[in-house]
Amino acid sequence: MKRASSLAASALSLLSLATLTACGGDTESDKATGEPRPSASRAERLTPEQQLAELMVTPADVDGFSVEEPSDDFLFATSPEEVTIDKPACAPLAHAMNQLPLGDPRADLTRVLAEKAKGLDSAHTYVTLTAYGAGGARSAVADVKKAVESCGSGFTAEASGGTSAYDSVTAEEVAPAGDEALGFEATMTFRGAPHTLHTEVVRDGDVVGVYFSVNGLAIANARPSDAELPPSVVKAQNAKLG
Repeated sequence: MKRASSLAASALSLLSLATLTACGGDTESDKATGEPRPSASRAERLTPEQQLAELMVTPADVDGFSVEEPSDDFLFATSPEEVTIDKPACAPLAHAMNQLPLGDPRADLTRVLAEKAKGLDSAHTYVTLTAYGAGGARSAVADVKKAVESCGSGFTAEASGGTSAYDSVTAEEVAPAGDEALGFEATMTFRGAPHTLHTEVVRDGDVVGVYFSVNGLAIANARPSDAELPPSVVKAQNAKLG
């Protein structure tokens, strides 16, 4: 249902980290003075893509869930620019519910999780992590807050993947996490069946995590659904964000 970047640290980067560890510990020599100075932290040495790959939950973090790259077969859109909204203020909500990055990111990464025991009947939870420059993450979350307040009566989003009409949007209380967190639920009707979709947005520093759950099989079969976010997944991802 969504795209994801396929990310991994390069062999060269790993070699550089190993060399720094072996030769300098936590300090390195200042070329101008010859005096030792603190070396960059590991987080500062990582690229935004590598940082997100380290922060993303893995199967070891969420027992009983699969963690995979989303298929491109059901993409709603490949970029925010491809999405048209009847109410522009609601664009951040459409992006969040379709695994599209918010605001002006430096990198983003998505994984989809499903509960193994439920098989095809499992709702799918999409986790999208996005890295920003200074201030970008705070601005992206602020835009989502404004959209939740402005879009209570719903909105319609269109892209190459079809049209999604949301009947309503309501703020939803979530547990405190990171530097700030918010939640919202959106309702939609498809072939006469009602569906409730849940989203949580968490910011930790310059990284934003968006968690979104949907029961695609129920929607396809016109069965009512209410896809709650799995608490264990939310807890595990929040812990990795810090």
